[in-house]
Amino acid sequence: MAVSMTMPILIVDDYNTMIRILRNLLRQLGFTNIDEASDGTTALAKMRAKEYALVISDTNMSPMSGVELAQRVRADERTKKTPFIMIAGDASEGAEAERRAGASSYLVKPFTAQSLKSKLTPVIGAF
Repeated sequence: MAVSMTMPILIVDDYNTMIRILRNLLRQLGFTNIDEASDGTTALAKMRAKEYALVISDTNMSPMSGVELAQRVRADERTKKTPFIMIAGDASEGAEAERRAGASSYLVKPFTAQSLKSKLTPVIGAF
């Protein structure tokens, strides 16, 4: 099944520059329906109001970490199957977040459009 380039994607990060970088990389890859949240609480509210095909979240945020956000997403019957990619500072942090939170995958900073695509493909399909 082909990936829809208009599928709704939610970026969650408390650092506006990272949101802008991710949004630009996703646009480079052809995605057009991108929302953002600056913290986990806002992300959960957005996920209650709209169904997302993918969530990309930083691991280190406050007051709710990305790991806690992913755990809450996985605990909710309505959102538990939503593909969820964690953004981590290093591979060990990413692997730990993936294991603890049940994330679909993780991506280590810094990254490019190509490395983002290589993490997205196994999670959402080829595009």
